[in-house]
Amino acid sequence: MEEFIAKHRSGVSGVLSGWDRVLFRGSYRMLCVVSGMMGYLWQTSVLLKDFGAHAEAMTRRLMEASLAAAERAGRPVLYLASSQTRKEDVVQGVLREQPVEAGLICVIKCVEPCMSYDIHRNRAAKKLELQAQRRKCLHLYHYFLDPVFGLMHARIQTWFPFTVQVCLNGREWLARRMDAVGLAYERDDNCFPWIADFPRAQKLMDRLLRTNWPEFLDGVARRINPAAAEMFGDFETSYYWSAHQTEWATDVAFNTPADLAAIYPQLVWGAMTAFQSPDVLRFLGRTYNSRFAGEVTSDFKDRAEGIRVKHAANGNSVKIYDKGPNLLRIETTINYARDLKVYRTAEGDPQGQPQWRPMRKGIADLQRRAQLSQNTNERYLDALAQLDSSMRLEDILAPVSRPRKRNGHSVRALRPWTAQDQDLLQAIQRPEFLLAGFRNRDLAALLYPDQHHAPEAKRRAAAKVSYRLGILRAHGLIAKLSNTRCYRITVKGQRVATAAIVSQKLTIGQLTKAAA
Repeated sequence: MEEFIAKHRSGVSGVLSGWDRVLFRGSYRMLCVVSGMMGYLWQTSVLLKDFGAHAEAMTRRLMEASLAAAERAGRPVLYLASSQTRKEDVVQGVLREQPVEAGLICVIKCVEPCMSYDIHRNRAAKKLELQAQRRKCLHLYHYFLDPVFGLMHARIQTWFPFTVQVCLNGREWLARRMDAVGLAYERDDNCFPWIADFPRAQKLMDRLLRTNWPEFLDGVARRINPAAAEMFGDFETSYYWSAHQTEWATDVAFNTPADLAAIYPQLVWGAMTAFQSPDVLRFLGRTYNSRFAGEVTSDFKDRAEGIRVKHAANGNSVKIYDKGPNLLRIETTINYARDLKVYRTAEGDPQGQPQWRPMRKGIADLQRRAQLSQNTNERYLDALAQLDSSMRLEDILAPVSRPRKRNGHSVRALRPWTAQDQDLLQAIQRPEFLLAGFRNRDLAALLYPDQHHAPEAKRRAAAKVSYRLGILRAHGLIAKLSNTRCYRITVKGQRVATAAIVSQKLTIGQLTKAAA
């Protein structure tokens, strides 16, 4: 990220990173599996034939308690006939007609799909069975103006297992912190095009990571279902909180809309044409190898407010879009946490040996999720810094298109328009080489796969690679790592390789338009 900021420092007024939209899910873990649900029914002496009546009674108690606060405060309770209706628009309409400074705004009732239970009559076994299945039931959305988190909502499923979702926005939280300390800012939806002191705002934003999430989320759950303790009686229940979906955004604020407009078309075009599947996986912290069996996609959407480019792999994604007139936003979304790693002990064994294990959705790994999301944003911005350049292709490629001297010997010019040197530049820019570097034999396996079996053929391939490595070193495109036999591409090398590779993908029409 530092390279991108340094490159555009004259036009950048500040940078802000932190949580954007975060969706938490609360589950009664025991009630989310059939065996646990059967244990609950046994402990509460409910027969399977009476499950329907028992569930309906529990639903009635939940709804009465959940809606009581709205009735006492005189806030509207609305029913939506379609789950596709945008609820945020409904809430904004309520705020315009019945404004409120703090507290409950409204409750929205809507029938939506869920995972729940039903009784199945097994005729072959001549008995009743409890089955988990997809079905629909009524959900209650409580929208609040919270004194700490601002506009947020919580949804509760009104049928077993009474799952809860809490959705909030980190930018809403930050606005209230800046108000509290008197830090001036301008706001556009959920972003800040201008902040009087961006470094101070970043320090405030970092405090959100220290939130006691279980305490806060348990309080929200009690708020939307104050009858939970009464409903379950002696049956011990508590919500297990997971980060169902998280969005971590890095906003680069430019001084003027013109400063962003001058580079954004290049960024969009480069992101769509230059980034390949290995690049996307590297951005998202994954290794590109034969064991990866998921799907990697890149797409763009032309919206009314601008163009968004999104790269996704297995439900996780990183995207770029112009958020507001002068904000460039890079946003990492994590839906599938198990694709990432965290150094921790095994669950249920806190005294055990820590190892790199799959990340859990539980909020215990939320700090690590924030760290990896920030790393993704930074890698993506660094890659964009190589794509977007105010330098002309001629200024980038001309110096390496002339012979050079190295150790007293003449070294030929690079020929970036030829297939031979294109393959070489693509090879040294492979994502797996960017951190660990590459060796002669790594390039030989890529550039001369047919000569990588017999000993004599391997020697010839190694000699050819050594010659080509000498060319790259003479032009300053790679550097040898000290005390190793490895090389790593330099910043100049990344710029030259990107310019050479991308330029070969342009059509005559595109080149003519760009030169106009």
